[in-house]
Amino acid sequence: MRAEFDTLEHKLAQLARLSQQLRVENHELRQALAECQSHQRQNTDKIDNAKARLEKLLAQLPDES
Repeated sequence: MRAEFDTLEHKLAQLARLSQQLRVENHELRQALAECQSHQRQNTDKIDNAKARLEKLLAQLPDES
């Protein structure tokens, strides 16, 4: 019976360590995701600004007729 309790205790300790590792990894992944989303927003803004400038320049070109 004692051996079974020792085994169970060992497995619970492993589970606790794994759970903590997964919490840390999950936190790191959330931070990385937030950073990627921020970069994506910045890039989208840059593209939108460039598109608006190009459209403005195209509108200023004389007609080819």
